[in-house]
Amino acid sequence: MFDSKYSKVLTVILVIVIIAIVGLLGFLGYDYYQNFVVTKDTSEFVDNFQGDVTDGEATEEGDTAEVTTDPFDLKDAEKGSGTKKRMYKGFGVLGTMEIPATNFKYPILEKVTKKSIETAVAFLYGTGINQPGNSVIIGHNYRNGLFFSNNKKLNIGDKIYITDAEGNKLTYTIYNKFETTPEDTSFYQRDTGGKPEVTLSTCTDDSKARLIICAKAE
Repeated sequence: MFDSKYSKVLTVILVIVIIAIVGLLGFLGYDYYQNFVVTKDTSEFVDNFQGDVTDGEATEEGDTAEVTTDPFDLKDAEKGSGTKKRMYKGFGVLGTMEIPATNFKYPILEKVTKKSIETAVAFLYGTGINQPGNSVIIGHNYRNGLFFSNNKKLNIGDKIYITDAEGNKLTYTIYNKFETTPEDTSFYQRDTGGKPEVTLSTCTDDSKARLIICAKAE
């Protein structure tokens, strides 16, 4: 009788362990799939991004640019202007960012909302993408490689490439990296000497502080 009860207990434990393993594998599989899909979508968008599109814009003498819709959509930025604004999953795009050191390729969304920063990184504060002055861009750290999760791996001297809505691409070099409190905004309005700079802000892995990356245009 004792052996029978012992066997039942072992069977229950074994079933619980199997369920836990299956659940863990399912979670890891879903996380990997989500990472793959998001990375694929954002990389394709960045690779195809050429800024906003203008109806009837001459590409060569005698030619007219043909505006076509793509999987990432275009919409009128201003009625009657003929300018189409790039969209990514329903959000307006100010430009794109590439960081080769972390295989980062994402659109920079024009507004910070709960949903937008669950979709890509977003513009929080500043003079504008690739404009003189400092621009702050924020993104989540999900600790899984998505968004700004790998910013902790960046080092002084690493390059950041930003393409704006006009199609201009600037190279930025990281010159400062530090942690600060979530409430600290003192570095937002820093003197850039009239040159474009960019600040990347995300949470630390324990979510208790902010990891800040500062880079200046070459």
